[in-house]
Amino acid sequence: MSADRTPRLVGVAWGLLIVNTLGSAGAETVIPLPRSLIQMVTMGSLAVAFALALAVNPRVRVRPSAYLFLLTLLLVPSVIASSNPESGFGALFRCGRLALFVGTLWLLSRWWDGGPTFVRHHIRMYALVLASVAAGALISPGAAMPELYGGRLVGALWPLTPPQIGQYAAVITGLAVLLALGRRTSRRGAALVVVPALVLLALTHTRTATLGLLAGLALAIGSLALTSVAARRFFAWTVLCATVAAVAFNSLLQAWFLRGQSEENFTSLTGRAKVWEALLAAPRTTSERLFGAGLGDKSFGGLPIDNSWLAVYHEQGLTGITLVSAFVVVLGGVALLRPPSLSRACAIFLISYCAIASYTEAGLGDASPYLLHLAVAASLLAAPAASPAVPSSPSTPGDPRRHIPRWARRPEVV
Repeated sequence: MSADRTPRLVGVAWGLLIVNTLGSAGAETVIPLPRSLIQMVTMGSLAVAFALALAVNPRVRVRPSAYLFLLTLLLVPSVIASSNPESGFGALFRCGRLALFVGTLWLLSRWWDGGPTFVRHHIRMYALVLASVAAGALISPGAAMPELYGGRLVGALWPLTPPQIGQYAAVITGLAVLLALGRRTSRRGAALVVVPALVLLALTHTRTATLGLLAGLALAIGSLALTSVAARRFFAWTVLCATVAAVAFNSLLQAWFLRGQSEENFTSLTGRAKVWEALLAAPRTTSERLFGAGLGDKSFGGLPIDNSWLAVYHEQGLTGITLVSAFVVVLGGVALLRPPSLSRACAIFLISYCAIASYTEAGLGDASPYLLHLAVAASLLAAPAASPAVPSSPSTPGDPRRHIPRWARRPEVV
């Protein structure tokens, strides 16, 4: 099914899924927003997204997806662990949210056809989120770069943390660059996304997002290098510019990377390593080892875990680790087996970014932007849906373009 036949409500539902994963914790906003109101908006957006997905897909036609199948299986250890009375009602509520989240993805999978449709939805929605961040910085620079976060950019209109903003900026930058290289958008259209996003990324001082962007783009462009002259040219110029910048601005880049941290704080990953050691050393029952302690807020001892694999181990046990590893490996394996193409390159970028970010960010085991990034990758790796043959017109009886989806014939704006 081509992108031109995708209902507009599919894009709206995808945008609402993104709103649901924005979270409710972050910096203080210019206009104080009660956390209950924020949670009402995020949870309400998920319910509306499911309703819209069901409305456009009332017969519940879905595409086979190993990623979604394994993600559905992840509900099993989540429910088993969360059913423990010690986990509390919040754990079961989070299980319900994850089930609704996965159900919505299943309903939208009908339009996964290997094309860039969901890439465009992804870019547009996160661009709107980043526009709100930029607007907040213009309205109140002090609130957007508070001392509490070391002067790093935060969301002043909606409570977003620097890592969140950095993640969104890095992901849409990488996707926009790849669309431009694949001639699915104009250079001007890509620049309108890339330049502001890179500025916001620099203001967040987010190292994980920056490394994920650079490594993900290197792998993605490398996958195109053998078949695309534009990719080879872009890669060569990028390496040259990066080398010159590293030499000319070495001290400035080093200061940006260290963010004024001491050597001890830097080597312990801003204190994360201490939380990880305490989590691994904590005593656990056999049930907790296998199924975890139930879905929570990705914290241990009141401190954020900030590691997807340890967060999954803590909340969904070894069973959860196995399932999360399985869908990441499956997506990566399918991407490597596909012939070189723009869809494959975008999928490689998203998978590699999530794999890199999983070391210092949590989210692979619960409804989060990372699961949405991987869902976009799964949509790119899906086999094109069979479409009925279009009868050739009398004037062009042998036109070979008649079976080519419209999105593959011409560039579009991001």
